[in-house]
Amino acid sequence: MLRRSLLATPALIAALPVRAQGTIKMTIATGVDPSFSPYYVGKEGGFFEKHGLDVTINTGPSGSAMIAFLIGDQVNSAYGSEQAGVSANIRDPKVVAIAEGTALLRWLSIVGRNIETMDQLKGKKVGVARGTGGEVFWLSVIDKLKLNPADYTIVNVEAPEMVAALERGNIDAFAVWEPWPTRALRAIPNTKILLNNESIQIVRNFIYMNKGWAEANQEATRRFLRALLESAAFIDSNREQATAQVARFLRQDRALIGELLTKIRFPLDLTKDSVANMQLAIDQLRGMGRLGKEVTPAEVIWAEPLKAVAPDRVRI
Repeated sequence: MLRRSLLATPALIAALPVRAQGTIKMTIATGVDPSFSPYYVGKEGGFFEKHGLDVTINTGPSGSAMIAFLIGDQVNSAYGSEQAGVSANIRDPKVVAIAEGTALLRWLSIVGRNIETMDQLKGKKVGVARGTGGEVFWLSVIDKLKLNPADYTIVNVEAPEMVAALERGNIDAFAVWEPWPTRALRAIPNTKILLNNESIQIVRNFIYMNKGWAEANQEATRRFLRALLESAAFIDSNREQATAQVARFLRQDRALIGELLTKIRFPLDLTKDSVANMQLAIDQLRGMGRLGKEVTPAEVIWAEPLKAVAPDRVRI
């Protein structure tokens, strides 16, 4: 895993209020794409430091893949999809969602090569990263369009490998989040977005913690949430600076990051829609025979930490 320890710019640090007393170390984990920007801006913008947190960010192939590291307190927080959070909670009930971090408005797409329509996708190989928001999206497409799952061969491919797999011909299409659809369109001839999530479902990424750790470290948890709330507000009100910070952290093209940030928002709240998405993930896992045991959204979502720092943001 890649460990990042980047400092905020001196100008931004000077503009921040006095930091909280006493530094607390935290390790958090997620994937490498702008949908997890509150983590990156929290680090790059100095918001974690402002609140007395010395944060290390571990990154992996997807945010969902990193949620499992909350089991056994290997990390203190992770940022990823509904399905991954439910699956981790089933293995360890202490893994809980403390806030909805991202609403993915136009973020996930089915991209095909030498395919013009969804009808032409039948009988083809589709790349899907199991247990991620990409799979939530694919299953929602199947349900919403009343498609027959048996008409498609699903190939389990991690998101960073999908563009190469499509180019090699290992798959004919993939269902995944940005920036991979945009990268495929730019890199591979005869590729096309067949469908995006806007007309299917607003997929959501959640911020998770290990409840045992959070209860034992309540001050750190409060500081962490306050820093994330300020990071999300900064992204909304200082888009140009936030774009530069995210691009720097991810070492990606600034123009691309700016374009992608227009397709998502960062609510940092818990609402009835948050609960509905978590229920959908539970239902999908049950339908695939991967639920393991019954669980409810109330068991996966833990609202008390957010209530403690921003009660108006909890509306469930």
